[in-house]
Amino acid sequence: MLSFLIKPSSSACNMRCRYCFFEDEAANREKADLGMMTRETAALLIREAMSSPQGKDGVHFAFQGGEPTLMGLPFFQYFTEQAALENQDKRPVSYSIQTNGLALSPAWADFLHDNHFLVGLSLDGLKTIHDELRRDAAGRGTWNRVTKTLALLENRHVEVNLLCVVTSYIAKSPVKVYRALKNLGVNYIQFIPCLDPLEAERGSLRYSLRPADYGRFLCGLFDEWYRDLKNGQYISIRLFDDYVRLAMGLPSGTCATSGRCGGYLVIEGDGSIYPCDFYTLDEWKCGRLGEASLEEIADGPVWRRFTSRSQNHPAACSSCPWENFCGGGCPRDWYEPNGQTENYYCSAFRQFFDYAGERIAGIAASSF
Repeated sequence: MLSFLIKPSSSACNMRCRYCFFEDEAANREKADLGMMTRETAALLIREAMSSPQGKDGVHFAFQGGEPTLMGLPFFQYFTEQAALENQDKRPVSYSIQTNGLALSPAWADFLHDNHFLVGLSLDGLKTIHDELRRDAAGRGTWNRVTKTLALLENRHVEVNLLCVVTSYIAKSPVKVYRALKNLGVNYIQFIPCLDPLEAERGSLRYSLRPADYGRFLCGLFDEWYRDLKNGQYISIRLFDDYVRLAMGLPSGTCATSGRCGGYLVIEGDGSIYPCDFYTLDEWKCGRLGEASLEEIADGPVWRRFTSRSQNHPAACSSCPWENFCGGGCPRDWYEPNGQTENYYCSAFRQFFDYAGERIAGIAASSF
């Protein structure tokens, strides 16, 4: 499977989320905004994808931002139509989009349904927290508008999962947050830990997620999820699904738990290529569409430096009984407090696996 994470609107966004990691990344580049993707660039990407040997088993196009819907619906209509035209080998093609939901309309919902898009909708658990951290460009809360969008998507039978960023605020209330999101009627939820700005000391901001808080959050969240599972109600929490798959001897579904990087290509608005959404920085630019083939870029010095770097796990991993589950965690969480690489959330993961590991193994053994 050949996977792309496309940022067609670069860093442009109609919200001003306080913790936005991509706004911070863009600010740390020589040029923050790489512009809106032209149809010519989109067509070049599609041709490369449909002719690449790596995509013979399928191609996945994921759109993210900034806010990708700022491109407008006609851009996405063009993209899917062009992909169908270029797909002479009838490769399996799938689509997803991560959005804040503010720009979606009934026409958008119909398009997303008809083209089988998986929609990731960002919603931070509780209205008070969401409206504090996820505001629009005018400084207004967005919870009501986003939940209205969710109702629209559900009414049009669009496949939706919810993405909740775990901040210090969210971490205090795992039970309330889980129940609130579950009660919105969506059975697929992702929780991702908040990233501090690149130049900030970890844990130094009001919303920063600290290891002790994250550990308690994961334990509390697992208890609720496990209770529902035992009562016959399965809610997909992506992180827990990954751990169960690993316990079953199956590959992880996400890079954060796989123990290695390099599973997809990031395509910026101007066609620049990066190895990861968390590393769209000048030093990690691998090339640009049209300047080299995808195969040449994936075998280039920057790509090889990035993937080999991710294989050098923190030293503590070698003696950790949970390494096969954690995989060292995401390298973006690695730091060197004493001259030695550590995972910032190592203690949180150890706490969680000590608490829930036996139950995860039991779920795996029951052929979940």
